[in-house]
Amino acid sequence: MRFLTPFLLSLGFTATALAQTKPTTTPNPLIRQMVEEISEKNLRDDIDKLVSFGTRHTLSDTKSKKRGIGASRNWVEGEFRKYAKASGNRLKVEQDTFTIKPDGRRINRPVLMANVMATLPGTDPTDKRVFIVSGHIDSRVTDVMNATADAPGANDDGSGTVAVMELARVMSKQQFPATIIFVAVQGEEQGLYGSTYLAKRAKKEGWNLVAMLNNDIMGNSTGHDPEIKNTTQLRVFSEGVPATETPDEAKVRRTLSSENDSPSRQLARYSREATKQYVPGHEVVLEYRPDRFLRGGDHTPFNQQGFTAVRFSEVNEDFRHQHQDLRTENGEEYGDHAKFMDFAYLRKNTGVNLATLASLALAPAAPENVGVLTANLTNRTELKWEAPKAGEKPAGYYVLMRETSAPEWQQKFFVTDTKADLPHSKDNFIFGVVSVDAEGHESLPVLPKPVR
Repeated sequence: MRFLTPFLLSLGFTATALAQTKPTTTPNPLIRQMVEEISEKNLRDDIDKLVSFGTRHTLSDTKSKKRGIGASRNWVEGEFRKYAKASGNRLKVEQDTFTIKPDGRRINRPVLMANVMATLPGTDPTDKRVFIVSGHIDSRVTDVMNATADAPGANDDGSGTVAVMELARVMSKQQFPATIIFVAVQGEEQGLYGSTYLAKRAKKEGWNLVAMLNNDIMGNSTGHDPEIKNTTQLRVFSEGVPATETPDEAKVRRTLSSENDSPSRQLARYSREATKQYVPGHEVVLEYRPDRFLRGGDHTPFNQQGFTAVRFSEVNEDFRHQHQDLRTENGEEYGDHAKFMDFAYLRKNTGVNLATLASLALAPAAPENVGVLTANLTNRTELKWEAPKAGEKPAGYYVLMRETSAPEWQQKFFVTDTKADLPHSKDNFIFGVVSVDAEGHESLPVLPKPVR
């Protein structure tokens, strides 16, 4: 047992609030091993196969075995089934079908769509948490209604789709207490149809969906306007004010100025920290927007249903190779071809997803009913919470702290009790509480609500 440093005691922490030992801070060798197992060759080969289907437009052929959305969906399902066999058939594979009626915009006839899903059930029957990672399988050219022209869709969003496939291949060999769903959704380009269907299904069926990671356009390191190469950073977009915020929640948010502390923002910060730990030399850049300027993606429907969700996207998009007819103009080639991608960069971005997912799925559930006591006027901060009611019992909790002007957590204090009395004023700092196991896996932070 290690005793607290004199420094922490000098800050005025009470002996009952602080623990004498901390969980390990050493990175989990299993997560490191999984990140290293991600194969650049597999990512490249899978992109080439997706591109070989000519077009994956949502309205394209579903009967052919060689061309169109149907053939590409079946191929992804087949690859998932290979991973399932290697996992001892623990990975459950399906095409979850649904019909979309004409919408007067981008759907001109009834369309039977399908999300290709591979579910890795959690090993703890009491742990009902679910995590989702997605990319969209469909592609397009300049005219969003052109379902016959070649639309390679290598980067948009072959990159997200093959990342999800590689994650399923690697992670399905391991065991996690919580459930992970790997999914290639359809219909993004026509109006986020696959993700909307899945988000509504999760809401209707009452899934305990803790986090959703959306990957879209994340395999090219060379941008356009200006042309800049960035191989070391990946953007993560997250909503600030939750889409489902109630009037009472809005009142609390305005009172506390906590618009930068939504659950999705906490997930974005979490991915940044997981990347620092497990993807050396790579950085997740926090973008405090729901998505790129005036744009959206497959995480958006999950936000709209009240779930925690973020989008990963490359730093510099090249619009010559996105939503373009295949052509050459003034000596410049247009079209979303695999040759414009950077597969070493895509490999690292896939590692960001794995580090985030594995860290979350191995961690205990987050603490519940986290509150900051307000009955007494004091320059200290008293916090209390409840242990998670299901799953692994935490080894303890970290209380996170940062200045109100700071974008990221700056300090953390370990406690084994479900309360803490800190010598720092709630006027000057923002606090959060996470559950942690003995191996150091942390849950997402929970922001305390004012209680008396």
